[in-house]
Amino acid sequence: MSIAIPCRQLFIDGEWREPVKKKRIPVINPSTEQIIGDIPAATVEDVEIAVDAARRALARNKGRDWASASGAHRAKYLRAIAAKVHITKIKPFYRLSTFECIINTVITLRKSELAKLEAIDCGKPLDEAAWDIDDVAGCFEYYADLAEGLDAKQKAPVSLPMETFKCHVLKEPIGVVGLITPWNYPLLMATWKVAPALAAGCAAILKPSELASVTCLELAEVCKEVGLPPGVLNILTGLGPEAGAPLASHPHVDKIAFTGSTATGSKIMTAAAQIVKPVTLELGGKSPILVFEDVDLDKAAEWTIFGVFWTNGQICSATSRLLVQESIATEFLDRLVKWCKNIKISDPMEEGCRLGPVVSAGQVGALDWCSEEPDLYSSRKKNIGPTRSQAPRKLQEGIRENLISAILDYYKSSKSPIKCTVT
Repeated sequence: MSIAIPCRQLFIDGEWREPVKKKRIPVINPSTEQIIGDIPAATVEDVEIAVDAARRALARNKGRDWASASGAHRAKYLRAIAAKVHITKIKPFYRLSTFECIINTVITLRKSELAKLEAIDCGKPLDEAAWDIDDVAGCFEYYADLAEGLDAKQKAPVSLPMETFKCHVLKEPIGVVGLITPWNYPLLMATWKVAPALAAGCAAILKPSELASVTCLELAEVCKEVGLPPGVLNILTGLGPEAGAPLASHPHVDKIAFTGSTATGSKIMTAAAQIVKPVTLELGGKSPILVFEDVDLDKAAEWTIFGVFWTNGQICSATSRLLVQESIATEFLDRLVKWCKNIKISDPMEEGCRLGPVVSAGQVGALDWCSEEPDLYSSRKKNIGPTRSQAPRKLQEGIRENLISAILDYYKSSKSPIKCTVT
């Protein structure tokens, strides 16, 4: 089930463009640790070009091409993008034109291709990657509906107590937005930011994580195919300090939306504060799950395991903190172990895989610290699954108990398939 990584450039002003410094970053398959391709590495010079392209897109034809166009006009593009990544509605065959038949064939092929690219790029199990692509299409459809709804809300009257005054609400796009996204849901997280920005009439510059950018570049190809106006969406792959930082601090970027670590979010907020630029930040996460003695233990165990191991445990909302009532702790932990042993740990492309590799060597290092110092955390530790020697980047999954001396790690976000337990 091998698939080649497409060789792409930066996507700026509706065209593929080689980075000014001609740098590229290797793409590493987390499961094999082999280099399987590369992506372009943008720098501050490329950010300048992309920002200029985005501002021209907003001003083109006095804004009528995009920023001040109707929501229904923008919705057509969002629906076309959704159709390109996944077929959401199948019309009866006799009603399809020749063009539509071709498009439906491309759609079916592209969903499979995107899912495979996602799996080998970030290590996500193939089934989960395919479900993500379903959500990508659904997200574009959702914001297409909202874009159409904007038209009815434009210039909505506001009631005032004095008849000599009239007031109405006018909704306008904020302008050029910088969108910086993480590696655990590469295309879906990008879509969560791109779709609403386009629906509102903004021009966007997307900077995905350098650890998983492949499918975001394929989104650029989709935008070319549907004829999205040049400069409305620009996609810059590259390192955070070289591409993300200059994007976040650029004076002609009107807003930044970022999902990632708290440390990076703090830097983005600091940079934005210098010119009072609005930001939207989704940072970190260490979510708890509480289990009490009146629960159905089997169902609670199943959902606890689902919560911590979904997407290889690398989610900000993963239920990696378990607080269980003392009276059922022993029995409940035994059931967790039983459930863990049923999880298929393998290459994400293998059928039935439910837990793949963590995304990078950096993540492996973080988990090594947790896994190889059990005395720091606990008097007891239960491990289930293969050790690192059996496959690269596949660590022991552990249920750590009685973490009295591990309070710091208990609360910090580690994006890892490790469950911390307190009774």
